[in-house]
Amino acid sequence: MASCSSTRTMTLDKPLKLADNPFITHIYTADPSAHVWDDGRLYVYASHDIDPPAGCDRMDRYHVFSTDDMLNWTDHGEILNSGDVAWGRPEGGFMWAPDCAFKDGKYYFYFPHPSGSDWNKTWRVGIAVSDKPASDFKVLDSPMEIKGMEDDVFAMIDPCVFVDDNGKAYFYYGGGGRCVGAPLKDNMTELAEPLRSMEGLKDFHEATWVHKHNGRYYITYADNHAEGGRGANRLHWASSKSPLGPWTYGGIYLQPTDCDTSHGSVVEYKGRSYAFYHNQALSGKGNLRSICVDELFYGPDGEILPVAARTPVVTSKPAPAGPYVSPKQK
Repeated sequence: MASCSSTRTMTLDKPLKLADNPFITHIYTADPSAHVWDDGRLYVYASHDIDPPAGCDRMDRYHVFSTDDMLNWTDHGEILNSGDVAWGRPEGGFMWAPDCAFKDGKYYFYFPHPSGSDWNKTWRVGIAVSDKPASDFKVLDSPMEIKGMEDDVFAMIDPCVFVDDNGKAYFYYGGGGRCVGAPLKDNMTELAEPLRSMEGLKDFHEATWVHKHNGRYYITYADNHAEGGRGANRLHWASSKSPLGPWTYGGIYLQPTDCDTSHGSVVEYKGRSYAFYHNQALSGKGNLRSICVDELFYGPDGEILPVAARTPVVTSKPAPAGPYVSPKQK
């Protein structure tokens, strides 16, 4: 089942009951990748900010959350950490924004991780595979082979995989101001063609996400916006007749969330569309983030309308995890 199937346009439906934002409060989470699988549940694959933070160095230990009503959420626990990556950075950490895809009975979890101590020059994309959506993922022995992009491994972050209605899959990644994409082979682990630049985007920074609505392809991403000398990224959208563009720029659909970064996904569930993102409401720190969700609407011409982010509700926050110890060094 393609996770990003068509989504609804704006209607006068009765108000929807959603969990308060942030909807995960017992740990710090970021970069929500939302998908709906054949079991009828909505799953969110998220990165994990470890407290106390040190930049984004200590991001580690991916978690999966799911719901069947958008109100009650289940934490399925940790599915992967840097200690599971034999080819990865010896010091661990740097498990940044992931994505997941489903094809032919298998779940494929894509994650960025450096292969060496010099993390910013050794980014790779790893893949873990499972028969289940939220457990038993096994990391492949080697990262993805991405030919022709050897000079751009510093920006090999934020992988995104879109599976079209016909089962054809596409891989994207983007950071450092560049967004690229290509078709995947049927094995979901190799590129079928060389990567190409995604043309038509304005002020691209990172956080690529691709979905489909009424036969039209949409790409969303974070920009380079700053306010008062501090990062204040916004989420933009563009659309195309093709999953690889060229893209026609649409505009901004989510304003800054009082957080340096922004990273989102868009998905349909039970006839409604949702925008997932993160903020820093629980911590007040841009490297201790929390995932949120709000309803998303399309206008009469298929444009993504601005999302009204709900006021966060803060009643508690996670306890510090203590000094970070790499799973590889335990």
